[in-house]
Amino acid sequence: MTTYLEPRTGRSPMHGSTLMDRVGQALSIKHNNLVYEMRAAGRDVITLSLGEAFFDLKVPTFGDLEGAGADGGGGTGLHHYSHSRGLPELRAKLAGYYQDKFQVPVDPDREIIVTAGSKVAIYMVLLATLEPGDEVIIPEPFWLSYPEQVRLCRGVPVMVPQDVSIYDLHRYVTPRTRALIINNPNNPSGRVYSEAELAALHDLVHDNGMLLIADEAYNEFVPPGQPFRSCGAFDPDKEHTVTVNSMSKNYGISGWRIGYVLSHPRLMDAVLKINQHLITCAPTILCRYVAEHFDDILEHTRPQIQRVVALRNEVAGQLDALGVRTLPGSASFYLFASLGTSMLDSTAFADRLLRDSGVSVVAGLAYGESCDRYVRISVGTESPERVARGIAAVRDLIDATSPR
Repeated sequence: MTTYLEPRTGRSPMHGSTLMDRVGQALSIKHNNLVYEMRAAGRDVITLSLGEAFFDLKVPTFGDLEGAGADGGGGTGLHHYSHSRGLPELRAKLAGYYQDKFQVPVDPDREIIVTAGSKVAIYMVLLATLEPGDEVIIPEPFWLSYPEQVRLCRGVPVMVPQDVSIYDLHRYVTPRTRALIINNPNNPSGRVYSEAELAALHDLVHDNGMLLIADEAYNEFVPPGQPFRSCGAFDPDKEHTVTVNSMSKNYGISGWRIGYVLSHPRLMDAVLKINQHLITCAPTILCRYVAEHFDDILEHTRPQIQRVVALRNEVAGQLDALGVRTLPGSASFYLFASLGTSMLDSTAFADRLLRDSGVSVVAGLAYGESCDRYVRISVGTESPERVARGIAAVRDLIDATSPR
């Protein structure tokens, strides 16, 4: 067999770039692919690893939507491209949502772009912002794709250990620092940033000429009565703030891939170019459905969101009663549980828990090196009874792997 090598480098043309050698897989997705394979083989797995919530949702019908049966002229047909900024009707709904709920003014024509999921929105913002070698500060525990997306943009992720106060983040700022990313509420801990913390972050980025990228993909998963401030409320002119959010994540339709990004028109114009070349537009028929059923979706899912958040906080109490400590948090459907005295690292613990007990969690290492003594538990996809069995298995494995 002949081996073909690229003449200048001696590398196979199928080898890929050296950049990809430095980028890892998304560990939670890699882990859940294994869960899917085990289930397909007939294994019962208590799944506490999925990054989504399962709700009772109607199967959508599209025949009554505006544009159904249209020929697509002018970008109006359901089966055709739509405006690359997003359907105007959906942009107007989302702008109204941020104005009414968070008192954040948004120009739907210039300050918002609807994307195929919020994940790609973060990547496009980084790509539009970073020069090679620019640094991005990422507090741990972080959502696991942040550092890899920075690397994909030829930037340098600067991870901050989870025990460092946000009031000390200035120690990580250098002349190359371009941005700071936070997830509020946080995946994996469920932490919600306080108003004082958000004000301090805005002061930090303003004083250092940085960008604050706020991922608010779980904003609906905050317990009733607990205050939540959108980052955009501190910077109404959007001079240093980017807000990313997700319809699909917040309302249990993650497979629909509908996210959006809000920021200053200058940055949105740059992101628009990237969106046009990478995505063209978010799925037209699904965006049309969300635009026309926006309020109905909220009314239908919010009670279910509140139930899963209540379950999350009940499980926090159950874990505490079992002697398993979790990082502070009250929102989302995640808990970040300490391995306590177990002698296993988080990867070995998650692997053994899945193999021996049929319970899937995500290794804490995925969320930062300082998090290797934790695992992420998600309660969004299983019944309370199965969740209870799962966390009992976590406790039992901690006990079985601790010094006698």
